[in-house]
Amino acid sequence: MRAFRHHTERHRTDRIGWLRAAVLGANDGIVSTASLLLGVAAANVNHDNLLLTGVAGLVAGAMSMAAGEYVSVHSQADTEKADLARERTELEQDPSAERRELAAIYVARGLEPDLAEHVATQLMAHDALAAHARDELGISANFSARPIQAALASAASFAVGAALPLAVTALAPEQALIPWVSGASLASLALLGAIAARVGGASILVGAWRVTFWGALAMVVTAGVGALFGGAV
Repeated sequence: MRAFRHHTERHRTDRIGWLRAAVLGANDGIVSTASLLLGVAAANVNHDNLLLTGVAGLVAGAMSMAAGEYVSVHSQADTEKADLARERTELEQDPSAERRELAAIYVARGLEPDLAEHVATQLMAHDALAAHARDELGISANFSARPIQAALASAASFAVGAALPLAVTALAPEQALIPWVSGASLASLALLGAIAARVGGASILVGAWRVTFWGALAMVVTAGVGALFGGAV
């Protein structure tokens, strides 16, 4: 009998959880902090207060991202656990019905009824709960919710993203602060979009353009509001 070899192709689906959180965090860090700094700078606030505002925005944003990601992803994890517990109970109470349900799923995917029944029987003999989790509920190891991982990735990436416009604010000439922060932030957003697209296997140009456009829009609106209220004061 010919021995089976392990499948060695590499795919990108196992990156979805941490990649989404990291890209979201870095994007929010750059956009929100740069927008905050531009809005406050447009209101003619002095340089020290501007830096203090940026630091406060970085800390508050990172904590907010971590808390938001943790709560959101933990809710997903709770739902997955509840569905698995229900499925486990159904398997204990009526395994035959669950086998027929699994076979029906395979028939709907294109298998002949006899083959579907055979496959369902084999998979349930190996690991019934895993088979139903994967094929009935759509839960697998690659896509399962990881609240702590998402929270840490999001907070860390937010802090890294926010540090860039903050560093530019600290180093740039005060009279040219707005163009320096805007240019550096937009360049960073374009780079972030390109890297995220490359890691995810998407179009680099489209990824860079999408992130840069929405970041620029946020900065323009915030700077306009700051200029409006700063001038009014």
